[in-house]
Amino acid sequence: MTASSSVQTRSPATPSRPIPPLLGASLEELTAWVQQQQQPAYRGKQLHQWIYQHGARSLSEITVFPKPWRLDRSDVEIGRSTIHHRSVAPDGTTKYLLRLADGQIVETVGIPSSDRLTVCVSSQVGCPMACDFCATGKGGFTRNLERHEIVDQVLTVQQDFDRRVSHIVLMGMGEPLLNLDNVLGAIACLNQDVGIAARSITLSTVGIPGRIRQLARFQLQSTLAVSLHASNQALREKLIPSAQHYPLEALLEECRDYVKQTRRRLTFEYLLLAKLNDLPGHAEELARHLRGFQSHVNLIPYNPISEVDYQRPGGDRIEAFANILRQRHIAVSIRYSRGLAVDAACGQLRASELSNK
Repeated sequence: MTASSSVQTRSPATPSRPIPPLLGASLEELTAWVQQQQQPAYRGKQLHQWIYQHGARSLSEITVFPKPWRLDRSDVEIGRSTIHHRSVAPDGTTKYLLRLADGQIVETVGIPSSDRLTVCVSSQVGCPMACDFCATGKGGFTRNLERHEIVDQVLTVQQDFDRRVSHIVLMGMGEPLLNLDNVLGAIACLNQDVGIAARSITLSTVGIPGRIRQLARFQLQSTLAVSLHASNQALREKLIPSAQHYPLEALLEECRDYVKQTRRRLTFEYLLLAKLNDLPGHAEELARHLRGFQSHVNLIPYNPISEVDYQRPGGDRIEAFANILRQRHIAVSIRYSRGLAVDAACGQLRASELSNK
């Protein structure tokens, strides 16, 4: 399987069966579906354009289709969510709670800057990983998101901002590698149908045994970000309960295999928690693990949540940690959170809104 075909190739839909919902389907799948409905093949291209370029929410909106046929197929869902709640920070970061067809609520975030619009996308309703520092993990797990529900988040942000999305990070609610089929299908759709460059998509994981090697076989051109958040196994188990079943060395070995198979640099994410994992010794330990690794470390100062008493380190401690990594020739950057005024941590907006019901 080549790098280019891995993201873009999908099996066409079976012509004898409709595609509910339509969002997430490729041009080939949509063409097969309209032909099954006794419509000419060119209607597939029209349907594709109206879903992905015009953001149609129902067939009744697609005025290039014959009105009697639109009315006859009013039962067919495109698969769009509704905005249940939105909150805008002074820096323009916008957090959304989206209500899905079954009434479940999922969070997504639009992060604008002068030259890009990034969407932080969720892959599950809730999260089963129960990371101790994470608001989403405190709320438990409900279900995986379907392919169309992942794609919908990007289209919602794009329409609300009236601006093309340029970058996507699968760093919202949930663990993407526990919903791999739908996540890969969504990445394919976002790349080919919505038009987001594969290298502008980042998939973030806390690490699931065997799944990083499995992902490597798809030869994605997207970036893989692995959430370490600790420089040793004991500390990682304290922060990430699932790490009890996945030793740090085993995770790093899978990461090395991923780099070897894909020839792509990995990003390691490290959440800085004051006086817990931000000491000089932790930086030294992390540097030893990553020496000679084709990687980049993304330091993330912690965003406090009410459920736990972890704190964000001061600026001097953050810079000192980064400088130790730089001195050990580890590529590093500091990612400061956007939208602090609207509950920037994953799941915070959802938790606070639902608690007020």
